[in-house]
Amino acid sequence: MPVSSQPLTGGESENWWKESVFYQIYMPSFQDSDGNGISDFTGMTSRLDYLQSLGIKGIWLTPFLKSPKVDNGYDVAGYTEIDPVYGTPDDFKNFLNEAHRRDIKVIMDMVVNHTSTESRWFQESRKSRDQPYRDYYIWRDQPNNWESFFGGKAWEYDSLTAQYYYHKFDVRMADLNWSNPRVVEEIQNVLRYWLELGVDGFRMDVINFLTTDGILSDNPVKDGSQQHIYDIDQPGVMEAMRVIKATVNEYDNRFVVGEIGSDKLEILSQYQSPELMDVVFNFNFGSIPEFSAERIFNELQSMEKRMPGYPTLFFGSHDMPRLIDRLADGDPGRAKALAALMLTAKGVPFIYYGEETGMQNIVAETMNEMVDIQGKTHYQLALAAGKTPMEALSEANRHNRDKSRSPMQWDGSVHAGFTTGKPWIKIHDNYLKVNLEQSLAFTGSITNTYKALITLRNKEKTLQVGSYENLELKDAQIQFTRVYKDDQITVIINFGNDSTIVLPAGSEVLMGNPALKTNDFLIFRHSSGTKR
Repeated sequence: MPVSSQPLTGGESENWWKESVFYQIYMPSFQDSDGNGISDFTGMTSRLDYLQSLGIKGIWLTPFLKSPKVDNGYDVAGYTEIDPVYGTPDDFKNFLNEAHRRDIKVIMDMVVNHTSTESRWFQESRKSRDQPYRDYYIWRDQPNNWESFFGGKAWEYDSLTAQYYYHKFDVRMADLNWSNPRVVEEIQNVLRYWLELGVDGFRMDVINFLTTDGILSDNPVKDGSQQHIYDIDQPGVMEAMRVIKATVNEYDNRFVVGEIGSDKLEILSQYQSPELMDVVFNFNFGSIPEFSAERIFNELQSMEKRMPGYPTLFFGSHDMPRLIDRLADGDPGRAKALAALMLTAKGVPFIYYGEETGMQNIVAETMNEMVDIQGKTHYQLALAAGKTPMEALSEANRHNRDKSRSPMQWDGSVHAGFTTGKPWIKIHDNYLKVNLEQSLAFTGSITNTYKALITLRNKEKTLQVGSYENLELKDAQIQFTRVYKDDQITVIINFGNDSTIVLPAGSEVLMGNPALKTNDFLIFRHSSGTKR
């Protein structure tokens, strides 16, 4: 049943997402309003003016549906129920309406690979082998050798019916059986429910992990590591994505971004098209483990040559260490240069909350402070391998995703944004030396640099949708020219030594200075008909 959303307004285009800078909000950590130590929709609504002033046009919300939060919401127990810790349905509707009133779109994280074992579907499924919900999940008398993404086996024995169920992630997160048409219909109806409410699209979690073709052969093992040949990218995954995208397309002007669990561009590119995912996250670019101008350039070049359509650009997310620590080595100048790259290169930029202030990682000093299931799992695996508790804690912290999930630092207080109660995660008094209030007051701060760059991008169509005229790396300077119709804008990001750029006659400097120091950048418009 085709359904239309509200008509486009204000010159809005079908591909509005190409023109937008997105801001990822990690739900528990943005702004609390009721003192329970967890961010909520009322608190988040109170911060929309800030996001509007920053120039944000799209918000990505991590999961906020009913969940026991084994994996902080990625274990969904109720697909059409808002978790009470985040507020009421009316609170969500008000947040959505207030965002739209400020011309900010909202996409929500949707997890359709698995549900919580506390889901009604799973609770019904495990009651008996002939239960109507049994085939919503994957049950077997004997498991194969597939492993969990979090470590260990991907199968759990349930004595109630004397069978094993499949869980690609935690044992409390059971995989849905996408070869069952009833599951497909259920998920289609879930998507329609939220689209009817007015959400502007979805970020589809681990979408190429869907078990569409059942349990296939054992995965081969090479050098002691399992090769994920049969449990990921099954033959039916593309058809499942087509169904998802077709369902979303019943509503006008919506957007779907896919999280694809692969580091191979030839696989990522298969899933990005108008019939599948509008864009996919490329973690080869986004999760580079340490700074390298050459590596960043090579990834930009690879995306341009080997991926169709429009790429995504990001240096942070809830699953990786923060930009300032991982890539900038604590240097605000390099953080600003990386921001300039992300906000002017060809692609859809995604800013991770707090990145624009220079927020840093946190470290768990004891296991009692650790919340992340991935970190906890690696702690237990390390102990089982004979490591001491201190060695296991170190191993856990390497895998612990809490490091980038701490509360937004709105001001200089330790529990900023959570002033009526301590936040859901342990924060030490020496946690951060920077905050938004302080950063906004300093003209040359990371925050004000982000703000100026986003303002420029929002103004210049060429920086939103322009193609590359060139893309090159010279002496640790990443350079490119974006072209749209007769307009040309060149960007130079200098990660090398000091240098002075000789501008073509008639050029207009949009941001920066031709006298480039290390970690400076320059953005300028060419005069008509002039190419650099």
